[in-house]
Amino acid sequence: MSTTESNDKNLLRGGAFIIEETRAEAVFTPEDFSEEQKMMRDSVIEFVDREIWPHKYRFENKDYAFTEEIMKKAGEMGLLGVSVPEKYGGLGMGFVTSMLVCDYISGATGSVATAFGAHTGIGTLPITLYGTEEQKQKYVPKLATGEWFGAYALTEPEAGSDANSGKTKAVLSEDGKYYSISGQKMWISNSGFCHTFIVFARIEDDKYITAFIVENNPENGISLGEEENKLGIHSSSTRQVFFNETKVPVENLLGERGEGFKIAMNTLNVGRIKLAGAGLDAQRRIIKNSVQYANERVQFNVPISSFGAIQLKLAEMATYSYVSESAVYRASKNIEDRIKIRTKSGNTHQEAELKGVEEYAIECSILKVAVSENIQNCADEGIQIYGGMGYSADTPMESAWRDARIARIYEGTNEINRMLIVGMLVKKAMRGHVDLLNPAQAVASELMEIPSFETPDFSELFSEEKDLLKRLKKVFLMVAGSAVQKYGTELEEHQQTLMAAADILIQVYMAESAILRTEKNVKRSNEEAQKEQIAMSQLYLYHAVDIITVKAKEAILSFAEGDEQRMLLMGLRRFTKYLNQPNIGELRRIIAAKVIDENDYPF
Repeated sequence: MSTTESNDKNLLRGGAFIIEETRAEAVFTPEDFSEEQKMMRDSVIEFVDREIWPHKYRFENKDYAFTEEIMKKAGEMGLLGVSVPEKYGGLGMGFVTSMLVCDYISGATGSVATAFGAHTGIGTLPITLYGTEEQKQKYVPKLATGEWFGAYALTEPEAGSDANSGKTKAVLSEDGKYYSISGQKMWISNSGFCHTFIVFARIEDDKYITAFIVENNPENGISLGEEENKLGIHSSSTRQVFFNETKVPVENLLGERGEGFKIAMNTLNVGRIKLAGAGLDAQRRIIKNSVQYANERVQFNVPISSFGAIQLKLAEMATYSYVSESAVYRASKNIEDRIKIRTKSGNTHQEAELKGVEEYAIECSILKVAVSENIQNCADEGIQIYGGMGYSADTPMESAWRDARIARIYEGTNEINRMLIVGMLVKKAMRGHVDLLNPAQAVASELMEIPSFETPDFSELFSEEKDLLKRLKKVFLMVAGSAVQKYGTELEEHQQTLMAAADILIQVYMAESAILRTEKNVKRSNEEAQKEQIAMSQLYLYHAVDIITVKAKEAILSFAEGDEQRMLLMGLRRFTKYLNQPNIGELRRIIAAKVIDENDYPF
């Protein structure tokens, strides 16, 4: 099977970006939002600015009841059911719109972001995608409107990243009418006010766990620990949940017996890209607060925004925010389009949604890693711009930094996701969904050839950047191909090599997303109107080349020796070479000037 599907030649398979060239016209950008989506975005922003942002202190003071109150108001507005089909009480909107809502409702505080994400994603989605018609009719309408709230009970004291190793047991009654569930779950978001749990337990000695819908009834053997004292997300209800022979009707088994691990993993794919979306407006708000403070704070008789050191920070923060949203909405539209293709081909809503997201599981993990780290760095620089005041709990930076930290742990740690990125791509190649072998062999052959010394024509916008992107893709194919040849089926045991390869893949996807977004927008306006966006795209690519160079060298030195090592290092230098190095200082000045002048994140 080719990397594209016959009924949509422009839509690449998941992961195929590393071997294919994507046209700018084929990507979706935030500038492509429909009028309906813009109205939805504006209504969410208005809701957050009215109901959440002015009350940040309540969230920092562990006002769990207030989080529940906000969630109820979000339910009344229909925001909890954006992606839920209309027949189950939702708005039935597409994947991009659901991402947009997740993006803008999550920026003010991690407490609401977590409650919203846990409820709409892992608390509701498993029933929507795996439930029987009876289960969906019974539970989803209540969850979609906020009449009920959901939680997801997977993690256990000895089962974190290794989710299938849980000890919670489900024993079928003698009359075959119910399961008796006993076990301990921990770090369960929304547990303090939820009405339903998606609980994962093992039946007998099954190889894989099974999922159940369990109503939260204290009289049915369910008890909760105290609220956890956490670094951040202070008003996100997080407790241990204990099940002591909790009776669950057999009709509440979710999906098939032994299908729980698959349900958990597929749900996490959605959770990962939604988590990336939840980090977007948080970055925008951090930048807005930082530049407003920098413009108001006077030292040495001038605003600190006039200092080059502060301008550097604002430029970098804006760049990484722009790149984050470029990549998130590119992937979101790919998922939405794949869902539509599958629906048209006769798949049910459940099948189409599952397969649509699963197709881009690699991109979901890439985004989860990249954006979670971008927001942490953004918040850290926000504190630095505020100086001593940034360390004070009376300013928004301190809580933003603490709330951001959990994102690198949620939905599979970033280390786990890095290893998944490469592992999933190799598996797609083995199934024939993405042809890695032939391109990798072509790169290996190229290393043996004498390089061309002709000077390319780089007169068009982004012509050198796009040529460089092609060569950066070769770096991945060179490193990954050599590692697979060296380790074979034991590759997954060499985690440092996998993580280095994943970082190359991440940087290629993120850099390409920004360049394609900017190129598309230049074509519908002009270069002058997009000069800051051009600068951000070039600045990010500059950083990406440095990161890729370091990570590729680490990998090569870890598995290659002698002549092979020398050849690979020579290839690395060839593939990462700039003909015209950008003026980084000037790029940053262009970006910072726009942010400072607008006194906001203006892109």
